[in-house]
This record gives sequence, structure tokens and C-alpha cells, in this order.
Amino acid sequence: MIRSRRALLLGIEHEIKIRRAELSDAAVVADFNVRLAAESEGLHLDPACVAAGVDAVLRHPAKGIYFVAESNGAVVGQLMITYEWSDWRNANIWWLQSVFVKEEFRRQQVFRKLFHHLERLAREQKDVCGLRLYMHADNLRARQTYEKLGMKATRYEVFELELENDASKKLQR
Repeated sequence: MIRSRRALLLGIEHEIKIRRAELSDAAVVADFNVRLAAESEGLHLDPACVAAGVDAVLRHPAKGIYFVAESNGAVVGQLMITYEWSDWRNANIWWLQSVFVKEEFRRQQVFRKLFHHLERLAREQKDVCGLRLYMHADNLRARQTYEKLGMKATRYEVFELELENDASKKLQR
């Protein structure tokens, strides 16, 4: 049972359940991704493109896996893992992406439950050697949350070369 200070004051209790996302979750996951991009980076994504991308992941787990947090049967948070093979470690690194929690459920340990669920799953796998994520450098609240969960900033920086194609044209800054 998740009980935030605000929930206690309002007399609200939220039981949070974590599960693997299903095709029936596609619309809410896509909506969360559009909201995430706008909120965290000021990007306006093409909803049809995002919906197709979410559908591709949900239909093909080799691309990644979404996990959702539910409260009273409604999806209130999400994250996705994708995979990076490390030849140095002969194991996979799970990248956490598309992390989003509905505003009214923030600061109620929803992400913490998602993270611990993934950490437990990763520890059960013989071929997973770590969890990683990237975040926008200005997102101090996220940084504090990740550090509280035991994650550490690395010496690595992310570089990118955006290719001119249909996908890159769909990002509007």
C-alpha cells in the first residue's frame, strides 16, 4: 500500500501494482510518452508516430519491454527497458527509458516500485549485468530520485548524430 503524506491528509490510499504492459495499454503508454517529451524536453511528438513505436515494442519484445504501474485498475506510471549487449561483460545492460508517472501520483513512490521490480527481475537473470538510464541534464528532481535508489552518475556522456529521415522529422523542438 502506497501512502504519501498528501494521500494520508486526503484519506486516499493507493495500492500500486506493477506488471508488464500489454497491447491494451498501448494508447495510455503512447499518451504518456507524448506528455513526457513535452514536459521534460519541450518536444512535440507526432502522436501517430509514437503510437506506432509503442505498438512495435509491445508486439516485439526484442525491441524492449514496457512495465506499467496500476492504481485501482488505471495505469499511473510506466517505464521501458531496452537492451545493450556488453562484450566486455558478456552480459546485457538494461536501459530504462520512457519513465513517466502521472502528476497526481508523483512523490508517492510509484517510480521506486517500478525500479525495484525491474531491479529484482534483472538480478534473477544470469545475463543482465546492470541497469542504466539517461536523463536530461537539467532534471534535478529525477537526479535526486535516481541517486536515492543507489544509481550513480557515470563518467560517460551521450553523443548523438541525428539522421535525416522520417523519424527525425517527427521531432519538433
